[in-house]
Parts: sequence; C-alpha cells; structure tokens
Amino acid sequence: MMTQPIPLTNLQARDIASVLHPYTPIHKLGEMGPLVIERGEGVYVYDTQGKPYIEGMSGLWCAGLGFGDEEMVEAATAQLRSLPYYHLFGAKGTESAIELAEKLKEIAPMPISKVFFTSSGSEANDTQVKLAWYMNNALGRPDKKKIISRMKAYHGVTVMSASLTGLPYNHMGWDLPVDRVLHTDCPHYYRFGAEGESEAEFVARIVGSLRDLIEREGPDTIAAMIAEPVMGAGGVIVPPAGYYPAIQEVLDEHDIILIDDEVINGFGRTGNWWGCQTLGMKPTTISAAKQLTAAYAPLGAVMVPEDIYQAYVDHSAKIGTFGHGFTYGGHPLGCALGVKAIEIYQRRDILGHVRKLAPVFEKRMRKLADHPLVGEARYCGLVGGVELVADKATRRSFDAKSGVGAQCARFCEAHGAILRGIGDTIALCPPMIITESELEELFDRLEKALDDCEAWVSTQGLRAS
Repeated sequence: MMTQPIPLTNLQARDIASVLHPYTPIHKLGEMGPLVIERGEGVYVYDTQGKPYIEGMSGLWCAGLGFGDEEMVEAATAQLRSLPYYHLFGAKGTESAIELAEKLKEIAPMPISKVFFTSSGSEANDTQVKLAWYMNNALGRPDKKKIISRMKAYHGVTVMSASLTGLPYNHMGWDLPVDRVLHTDCPHYYRFGAEGESEAEFVARIVGSLRDLIEREGPDTIAAMIAEPVMGAGGVIVPPAGYYPAIQEVLDEHDIILIDDEVINGFGRTGNWWGCQTLGMKPTTISAAKQLTAAYAPLGAVMVPEDIYQAYVDHSAKIGTFGHGFTYGGHPLGCALGVKAIEIYQRRDILGHVRKLAPVFEKRMRKLADHPLVGEARYCGLVGGVELVADKATRRSFDAKSGVGAQCARFCEAHGAILRGIGDTIALCPPMIITESELEELFDRLEKALDDCEAWVSTQGLRAS
C-alpha cells in the first residue's frame, strides 16, 4: 500500500528540514512531500510548479472571499500605514476595534452588549470557558464550572479548547481532556442511530442521554454546553431537525448557558449570517473567527449579552480588574479587515450568492451519494462532507489504518482540487465567491478522485471485513 518516496524540490526539502506541520502524519512527510503553495487568485491557488488547484476548503474553512481580493489588500495596506499595531489593555482603544465590535453587534442573531477580541477561534473558545467560570464566581456559584461538549466536536487546540474537542487525535498523547469537561452524544444519525430507530427517536434518545448526564453530574456543577451548529472538523455533521430546540429545553431547565461556536459556520457559510439561525439554535454567547476577516489576518471574537457582562463588571469591582487578554487580541489590522470583510459580505450580497448556489451544491452532493465508495453525503449551505465506506449496505467503515480518506484527498490534488480528508470523510468548503461553473468543476474533479480511490481500494483489497 505504501507509495515510493517522491523526488523532493529544494523548497520541499527545506520545508521538511525546518517546519513542524500541524495535523500531519509527520512520520510520513518525507515520503509524500509537502505541497508548497506560492500564490492565490480567486478560488484558485498555485503551487511552486505553477499547477492550479481549486481551493475547495477555503484554506481551513476560512477564506470566504477567496484569494487576492483587492479591496481587502487595500484595507490592510491603509491600516498598516496608519497604525500597524496597538492593544486594548489598560483601557486603550483603536477605531478599527470599535467599529468591528459595532458591526458584530449589528449583525448578531440576538442582543449583544460587548465583544472581546482574541487571535483565533481556539483562543475564543478557551476564553468562553474562562468567562463562564468568572461569571459563576461573580454570581456566588463556585461549583458551577463543568462544560459539556460532544463527541466528534471540534473547538480548537489550546489545552482547554482541545479538551472540549471530542476527537481522539486531539487527546491521545496530549494528556487530555482536563477535568471539568464532559462529552455527550454526537448528533450524527447515519453513524450513531440504532437499527430501526427513526431520526425523531434518535434525537429523543440522545437528548435523554444529555439530561441523564446533567442530572448525574448535578446541574449546580455545570456552567455551559458548547456546540457548533454544523459540526465541522468532526466530519461536517448536520444534526437532525428538532435537535437544538430539544437540547435548549434541557439546558434552560437546568440554568446552563449555550455557547455557540460559529468559528466555521459564521458569516454566511450556511446561507445565513450565523449557523445558529440556519439550525434553530438560541445561543447565550457566540465565538467567531475564520471568515470574520475572510482569513486575510488572524482574529477571533467572543460576543456576550448585557446580563453576563454585568457579572464581569461586578467581579472586576471586587477583584480590582478584569484580568484576561491577549497581546494581539483586537489587532488593528485584523479588526480593519474584519470591518471590510463584513462590508463586502453585505455590499456584494454574499449571503444571497450562497443561497443561490446552495441548490447546485445539494444536487451534486446527492449525486455523490450514489457513488459506490460513498456511504453518506452531508451538506448545509456551501459546506459538505462525503463519508467513504467499505460497505454501503451495512455502513461499515474502512479500517482507520488504511488511510482511505487521506488517499482520496491526494487523488483530489492530482486532479487539481484541494479538499480535506477528515478520517474517511472528504470535506468541502469552497470560498463563498465561487461561481456556479467553478463549483461544478470542483465536483467534477472530486468525482474523478473518487473513481481513482475506488480503483485503489479494490487493488489494495481494503473492503475485506
């Protein structure tokens, strides 16, 4: 099954000699070589040999406006010339941070009082936990500190956000998860529904499991539950209808806040400003990042309502200060680009464009579901996941060691499409500016890769149980 090592270019050799790559089987890096990207334009990126690829993942779910948008470049240049850096510590402020906070409050799905800026989505979710603890200390509830997440959730890679993440590779070898983190069922009916169980029965069962978890642990010990509307890096999992209203009832009953992780879902990806609007969530607080700046600079944000903010104020008065923040949280460059990105999303009607393309995306995803290698094709707006299986009838997965998803992603690259293998799910998340013809071409290339992968699976005898 192993391929022969490929000849490395000078840049690839230098990369391997010096760079530690995230989310990479680094023990195999010398065999496959890194793909070094030199430039980008629109929905395409180009490697150092000049080969074009449709960037079907928006980088890492984030480059919503594609590559080389001149308005974004001009906004960055103007900000760097006027104020390349400043901070928000010690009651300092910048106009770009103020303006971006105002814009986020304007488009928020519920009343928001304040915006706290971070450098990333991981930091935003890490901050969410600290703020929940801070709030409960302020309210005289020092034991109400546990956070509920879900199996297969993805919330980041700091010690706490990786603990919230419910994926084995984020825990194995890292001494995670830490205390105070609980995991409940993943709402993936295709993979976890019992034989003969309807979607409604599946929802009732896992919501009952959540209720049992809360009552077993004690609701007075649980501060919050965190959830992505559509679960991204866990395999693009779209929960069944009725799931979020059902868990909301349980959380409200036990005075547990709902943290909405919009890091992947936010800013139009699902056809609304926020994934919670598409999926029927009613969050208490929101984490945002990625498409917040269309990936033109790092930035994350936490959005909180007035009553929770007042608890922070009260505790600040008791302690003497609000002791949390990041050197680059609210960086003027990131904030200026966030302002410009939201302006572009509004002026160019990117939400309308996503809604227009969503039926095309759905049609092609449904077609992929008929492929002999595909067990399920999941989608919402312009994000989707194609789960590869060894047996369609029984839904049996491939042996994880076979690396079928990773191999399929490499076949995609050979056909000029960059997609991501998440286990044996191939994720799609193209830039929201993609045209209909470019979207059709992306799916054409994926279909060719699936055909190649099907042939490879057969040659390798990987369907054997």
